[in-house]
Amino acid sequence: MWGVFMSIRAIELCKRYDIGGNVVSALDGVSLDILSGEYVTITGVSGSGKSTLMNILGCLDTPTSGQYLLDGCDVSEMDDKQLSRIRSRKIGFVFQSFNLIPSLTAAENVELPLVYRGVPAEKRRIIAREALETVGLSDRAKHRPCEMSGGQQQRAAIARAIAADPSMILADEPCGNLDSRNSREVMEILSELNRSGKTIVMITHDSEAAKKAQRLIRIADGRVVM
Repeated sequence: MWGVFMSIRAIELCKRYDIGGNVVSALDGVSLDILSGEYVTITGVSGSGKSTLMNILGCLDTPTSGQYLLDGCDVSEMDDKQLSRIRSRKIGFVFQSFNLIPSLTAAENVELPLVYRGVPAEKRRIIAREALETVGLSDRAKHRPCEMSGGQQQRAAIARAIAADPSMILADEPCGNLDSRNSREVMEILSELNRSGKTIVMITHDSEAAKKAQRLIRIADGRVVM
């Protein structure tokens, strides 16, 4: 029996797709543990299976076989409604392309997931303000994405990810569209979130960004190789 402090346990995860009658294996028996509060980087070449693994860890997809436990909950067999609930309460997502709504201000983008959770308007505004302060973006609260730099947009996306106070942040190439200065700023924010107790799982091709993590997991041909 594994301990209560384990955030993630993946056991022999397999994911297969039927493409035109051909079965393609994206994951082939992946097993790994990530402790609560760890900062882990997942790397691998394109097509290695790391994005598929990230989707399963983020409850955006389910494995063909194997078991996935998140904070003690077996999510492997959950239905869409249950997976959505897990995503909204336990996981914050940061994407390479920011995924901000162009017509909304930074504050409104941060509030959006809280709207879906039914958080009252006044409380949403307070949470959004605090989240934007955390990422150093208080002065851009009323700006729309087109009025912000790429680095500011990514910081707004991080504020959105932490607004619901998730236990884990999943970051998929968070610096992929940023210059070196903005990349350093984003990586420092992620490190600070980790120091505050958040579990950070990041996909990256950036060797410098990968060094910020406490541990490196390498994926090749759908398997963990390091």
